[in-house]
Amino acid sequence: MSVRNLYIASLEPNAGSLFVSMGTMELLKSHLDKIAFYKPIAARADNDVRFMREHFGLKQTEQECFSYTLDELESLLSENRESEVIETIIDHYHRLENSYDFVLIQGFDLSSISTIWSQNFNHTLAKNLQSPYLCVLNGKSKTLEHLTNEIAMERLSLKNHRIELLSVIVNRLDPKKCDHFKCLKDEHPTPIFCMRELDGLNALSVGEVKRSLNADLVFGKQHDLQRTIKKPKIAAMSVVHLIDHFEEGDLIIVPGDRLDVILSVMFANRSTNFPSFAGIVLTGGLVPPESFLNLLRGISSSHIAILSVPHDTYQTAILIEHIIPYFCPKHDRKIALAMGEFMGAVDGEEFMKLLQTTHTDVITPSMFEYFLFQRAHRNRKRIVLPESDDERVLRAADILLQRNAVDLILLGDPINIANRAGTLGVDISRATIIDPNSSPLMQNYIDQFYQMRRHKGVSLHTARDAMMHRTYFATMMVYNGDADGMVSGALHTTQDTILPALQIIKTRLPITFVSSLIFMCMPNQVLVYADCAINQDPNAEQLAQIAIASAKTAKQFGIEPKIAMLSYSTGDSGHGSDVDKVRKATAIVKTLSPDLLIEGPIQYDAAIDPDVARLKLPASDVAGCATIFIFPDLNAGNNTYKAVQRSSGAVAIGPVLQGLKRPVNDLSRGCNVIDIVNTVLITAIQAQGGEE
Repeated sequence: MSVRNLYIASLEPNAGSLFVSMGTMELLKSHLDKIAFYKPIAARADNDVRFMREHFGLKQTEQECFSYTLDELESLLSENRESEVIETIIDHYHRLENSYDFVLIQGFDLSSISTIWSQNFNHTLAKNLQSPYLCVLNGKSKTLEHLTNEIAMERLSLKNHRIELLSVIVNRLDPKKCDHFKCLKDEHPTPIFCMRELDGLNALSVGEVKRSLNADLVFGKQHDLQRTIKKPKIAAMSVVHLIDHFEEGDLIIVPGDRLDVILSVMFANRSTNFPSFAGIVLTGGLVPPESFLNLLRGISSSHIAILSVPHDTYQTAILIEHIIPYFCPKHDRKIALAMGEFMGAVDGEEFMKLLQTTHTDVITPSMFEYFLFQRAHRNRKRIVLPESDDERVLRAADILLQRNAVDLILLGDPINIANRAGTLGVDISRATIIDPNSSPLMQNYIDQFYQMRRHKGVSLHTARDAMMHRTYFATMMVYNGDADGMVSGALHTTQDTILPALQIIKTRLPITFVSSLIFMCMPNQVLVYADCAINQDPNAEQLAQIAIASAKTAKQFGIEPKIAMLSYSTGDSGHGSDVDKVRKATAIVKTLSPDLLIEGPIQYDAAIDPDVARLKLPASDVAGCATIFIFPDLNAGNNTYKAVQRSSGAVAIGPVLQGLKRPVNDLSRGCNVIDIVNTVLITAIQAQGGEE
């Protein structure tokens, strides 16, 4: 019998239960569709409840996520009404259990209730909810002996309550001493995972200052609020002396009428000789005139937020010092950092085996998204990004590196890239930066390309010119194994990405040409559409190759291949050259890959709708449940995917190129940061598949 719930709780405050709940929810999302978050006892306006609902897009209302506030619990327990509390919580839980595949339960630390209570109430609740237990320990400043004793005491208490201890997560360990505590795993039969203390999770963001002080954003954009603050600093002296005290990550606190200081900070933030600032807080309710703000807008790449508060400078500094960092769904960088640490510390496969969850064949968009991160992280690959001048690429790189999902290679001038990243407030320090112009790889690549293409009339001079283009250089890196895959196209055309790949990497036999597919993330399922971007009018043999390649790609991404070869008629009902082409392509696939489930020719409605399928093809294993849709030509494919995308709100990921010996993928020039993140993850997973 599979587990339907999990109880996560800590013994003391600030142990990181929310981070563990986040990571666990992400793991669950890769296996299950409908998951509820339940915190039986919550604070008023509980931040954990708000975060989990918003970040994971849970359908629950806030009231469905908890049963009692802490004040209500304390009052009821003091009146000896424990049984009433437990009955209400059990009833609430079972209502969730009846509506969801899994209920993730988060307890509370014992210090939250001030009444004298002789037992761990989390254990009482876990026992009554028949839930396995995950204990989160705060390892900050604790010795190995101290933690060993805590684990032993917790195990004994749970054993006495007859509660299964699923695992222990020791959080907030000193990164320099983390290896010292890993012996805990060997000394205890219970699986133990160790997570490090990360400064980035405890640092305030500019957005947290804005929210806590109810400040106005007078300059900058929303993503500028994600910058982390290393130190608030009052700018009380003159500019000539102030600039000697500028430090990385400073939040400058200054009266709103000190235009000289504001201008100096803005220009220093752009200078390669000065550190990058977190932001500026203007005090006294004073806001610069619009003419001055317009001057600031003209400063190139002014990626810094300026807030305005009504308090005086001293009071503002005191208020900021007392802000407690929190998590909100807009903190992309903090979330990426937390998830990266969780995935690096917790063995996802082992964890899910402990839970023994059931598995569904239907891949939902949420499951697909989490699958990408987990699969990429499992066997990290080196992906080269030649367009490192683009802001979107650097922001995507920041997220990917924080999540430990891939190893990145950025092409360009290291000083310019570092300065650009600092201006944007992103961290790419773990990326490898290569300047092709000074790279020792350059001459070898030139010689190689010349030998490859000399029979096509390419001269040594032309080969040198080609390698000066970063896309060609990056493609040659992939060809030589200096990178495992490439993603380009944010600034270049599809031709600029594909042509070097065709000239250098070439196709993987028996596939003789490159095709593409798009992952269509519908509200309840992820489907595959092909070919929607490359081949204008494929013949029957090519259409068959597209189908076979798409099935292989889909399977690599956890989608069971059920192929629908689309046409304007179903079965034997239609005739004509277009239908005959699809019928012939279907026959070729059945001959070359008899193990694949395929139907064709078939209309889209018969392929997707079970009711229509029962009427048109009642004996088909594909009709009504197809997962891969092969369009007869580019006109049909491209128009259909865009029509579905715009009319249904589906998210389209791709195009994903298939058929190359090594993975290269193209971006749209209108792509956003998440598009780049997803494409890099897909490329990394394709690179893993090349080893299988």
